[in-house]
This record gives sequence, C-alpha cells and structure tokens, in this order.
Amino acid sequence: MSFIEVTQSLLGGFAVTCLLFILTLILSLPLGLLISFCTMSKFKPLKFVFKIFVWIIRGVPLMLQIFIIYFLVRTADGANFWAKLDTFFYFEYGVQFGKNGAGLGAFIAVLIAFAINYACYFSEIFRGGIESISKGQHEAGMVLGLTKKQIFSKIILLQVIKRIVPPMSNEIITLVKDTALSNSIGIVEIILQAKLFTQQAIWPLFYSGVFYLIFVGILTLLFGYLEKKLSYFKA
Repeated sequence: MSFIEVTQSLLGGFAVTCLLFILTLILSLPLGLLISFCTMSKFKPLKFVFKIFVWIIRGVPLMLQIFIIYFLVRTADGANFWAKLDTFFYFEYGVQFGKNGAGLGAFIAVLIAFAINYACYFSEIFRGGIESISKGQHEAGMVLGLTKKQIFSKIILLQVIKRIVPPMSNEIITLVKDTALSNSIGIVEIILQAKLFTQQAIWPLFYSGVFYLIFVGILTLLFGYLEKKLSYFKA
C-alpha cells in the first residue's frame, strides 16, 4: 500500500463527495428560495405549513433524515425502493459509487435528504436577508417611478446577496463536511474510502482530512473575494 495508491483511492472517494456537494447546492438553493417565499406568504395556512416543515427538518439530525428516506420508502411488495434502484442501475448500466459501494439508488436517496435539509436552512437565510431590507427602500423606488421588478433587481437583490453571503458561506462549508454522513448507507465517499485502509494502516484516515482542508480553504477564499466585491454596499 503506497502513498500514490492511497491518494488515487481517496481521489475516487473525493469525486463522490464533490458530486454530492455540487448537486445538493444546485437543488437546495432554488428550493430554499421557494420555501422562503412560502414562509413569508400572506396566505397564513401556507405560511404555517412551511414554518412547521422547516422547524421539523432543522430540528431532526440529518443522519436520521437519511435513514428515514432510505429505509422507509418501499415498493408495492415491501422491498427497499432504493436497493431495487441500486440493482437496476448496476445490472443495466453498471453504475456504482466506489468499490464495494452502494449504487445510484442509494446516492439518489442521500441527495434527496441533503437537498431538503439544506433547502430549509438556506430558506431561513434567504428570509432573513429579504426581511432585513427596510420598506423605505421599496417606497423610494416607487417614488422614482421604478416597477416592482426593477426595485427588486436594481435595489433589493444585491443588498440581499451581500447580507446573506456570510451565513450562506458557513452553511456551504458545513455541507462539505456533512457529505461524510452519506457513508452511513454505503456511499463510498472519501471518509469511507479511507476507512477501507484502516486494517492495514491508520494514516489514510487522517490523510483524508487534507482533502477537506484544501476544499474548505478554496471555498473560504472564494467567499472572501465575493464579500469584497460586494463591499460597496454599506450597511
């Protein structure tokens, strides 16, 4: 077991980690914005339902949500739905995430759990950012003869983005580390890939942390750059 062999294996697991991270962001950001609009709705039944939904999702551990989605969803004959998808995709297309890992069905289950969980967290960030803009700015835009669309795009949007960047960056960095929870149902991301070496040596497990540090470091620099670009909006 050489350093190069371990690195190659960990890179394979890290690719799964990155895929889950990217797809979760693609799904959860627009879904979170939609949920935030629902929680701010003037239609009280809709607002109440989504407030309760967000409260439940934020209050239940993500790992438990993964288990609920993966183990409770069944087919008509009582079999695990995602396991059947694993079998289908494996035999039809050979899709498998990592050596001895789960197939595409389990990955989809994890992705759904992550997307819903982070959409609820993002929704609260979006809501806080939108509601932090004073009504006076809306009124000022109307006095200037701007339409509601122009007020939102030219006055409100960039200020909201500036205000949500710090809390959003924290959640996104947390998402990087939370991807490790996917190995609870057999997804061979980087941590599980490292654990496969522990019978021979323990150092690959610690080495996997380097990948997270580099990834989080890059994200930190990107968000820092974005905050500076938006610094012309003063609170």
